Amino acid sequence: MIEGAATTIWARAFADELARCGVQDVVVAPGSRSTPLVMAFAQDGRFRMRVHLDERSGAFFALGIAKASGSPAAIITTSGTATANVFPAVIEASLSEAPLLVLTADRPHRLRGADANQTIDQVGLYGTYVRESIDVPPPVMDGPALQHLRTIAVRSVAASLTAPFGPVHINFPFDKPLEPVDPDPNFVATHPIAANGRTDGNPFVEISLGRSELSEQELDQLASALAAKRGVIVVGPVAEPDKVGKASLSLSAATGYPILADPLSGARFGPSGGAGRVAAYDLFLRDETICGALKPDLVVRVGATPTSAALQGWLQFHNGVRHIVVDAAGRWKDYGATATDYLRADPGKTLCALAERANHAVDEDWTSLWQTASRAAQHAMDVDEGDLHEGDVLATVTEVLPEGGNLFISSSMPVRDLDGFGLPREEQLMVFGNRGASGIDGIVSSAFGVAAARPAPTVCVLGDIALFHDQNGLLWSREPDCPVVFVLIDNDGGGIFHMLPIADHEPVFSQFFATPHGLDFQHTAAIHNLGWSDLEINDLGTELATALESGRTSILRVTSDRETNKRRHEEIAEAVAQHVLDTLR
Repeated sequence: MIEGAATTIWARAFADELARCGVQDVVVAPGSRSTPLVMAFAQDGRFRMRVHLDERSGAFFALGIAKASGSPAAIITTSGTATANVFPAVIEASLSEAPLLVLTADRPHRLRGADANQTIDQVGLYGTYVRESIDVPPPVMDGPALQHLRTIAVRSVAASLTAPFGPVHINFPFDKPLEPVDPDPNFVATHPIAANGRTDGNPFVEISLGRSELSEQELDQLASALAAKRGVIVVGPVAEPDKVGKASLSLSAATGYPILADPLSGARFGPSGGAGRVAAYDLFLRDETICGALKPDLVVRVGATPTSAALQGWLQFHNGVRHIVVDAAGRWKDYGATATDYLRADPGKTLCALAERANHAVDEDWTSLWQTASRAAQHAMDVDEGDLHEGDVLATVTEVLPEGGNLFISSSMPVRDLDGFGLPREEQLMVFGNRGASGIDGIVSSAFGVAAARPAPTVCVLGDIALFHDQNGLLWSREPDCPVVFVLIDNDGGGIFHMLPIADHEPVFSQFFATPHGLDFQHTAAIHNLGWSDLEINDLGTELATALESGRTSILRVTSDRETNKRRHEEIAEAVAQHVLDTLR
């Protein structure tokens, strides 16, 4: 049974090194070929082990953990198409820069390309979406080989945490027997470091993550740009919202520049510290006259592309203005080609360093202009007496969610409505979403992952199509430590398409774009024994508070008419723009 012992010590050594590197969360999708890995991690005792029947849901759950904790989480799968079901989460992890370890079991080399059962080409399966792809050598009872395996484990964690953060694929070819076989004690005694790792409990090799920083001279030169009188800070979705959000607010407070903070930036919900946060910019920047009146002479931007199309349009409108992007490395984040300076540096550290050098040279009239527009927009929203709409759902959620709570926001319309109607607040909220690739295929599972990583009241706002795509994710409700209250905006189809010109092309539009389905998700809740409430928007605040206090997973369904919602969005945007224009004149 030498082969079995080699496989066992191989898997145990890898698990040991991940634990030494600080990995704590492991998700398992059941299968046979992955038995050595599952047994090694389960018997180690240092991991939080979870299991899900669906690889896609399992991977998105691990992704949610990674986003909320900032630490790599691992997903283990068997061989074959199980590995392909992880791909959507790998893509999202790559594009949203979240550390994820994908451990796939594979057939031994002799069975590859030989028509063996449940065998596909898994080497390099995820292409350019992973930071590193490693096809691990077959297990052997050899001291140097085992030490090399330990370095692979450490390298994998380091690669996932080196900017830009992202997924790493480690592929393990395993031959039978797959069940645990204890290694020969003589081998362990002869190769103690290979078998048991470093005696001090540290990883086998210490790897510097090498975060890029600007020199003092470069920072001084960059700080000179902050002499601009009409600067603006734009913060898009970021991989480390707790760090970058606070740093961007510090720079705003130090310079006096208005800050346009995406809901996924970490800078919108929490103590402002004197920063000039602008509310409702997504609504009033849709007007070209307002865009022209708010002409900057400097833009400092960090993070990915902002959610707001209006903000993107404002940046394009003022193309040619000095536009400094600060980004850690790896991915180009300027699809509008408006940047004039692109600095490869850690954004959190750079903004903090700039805040220390800033001299508050801003033109106070410039600051007042933005705040006047912001207050006027909020006033127009406050006095609106029309029918409640989907944007009111997001406004209510951000008002009711307790301080320190988690909000997982779905792509499509919910994140856009959060951007437009989720006003800044001084109490801290942590907002997460899958905006890397902006898919809706793992929203439910990712929300549960966030709740598992950050024990706090957790709300997920999503549409009916997003819930349909990840109904399997509701199986995570069986986990006792990660309840989520789902606020389901059910408009019976793809509401976002009503905001596009294609909506005028009936009957093709309804059949192929709006796609009304007529499903009653109350039955889905019943299958998983979840709480369920049907309610009107004006009852959402009270019902949401009650659901959060219950400590159980539940679904609160708010129904919406797609045509009415489109009309109300247009009315409010028009009213906001008009009131802002009248106020600025």
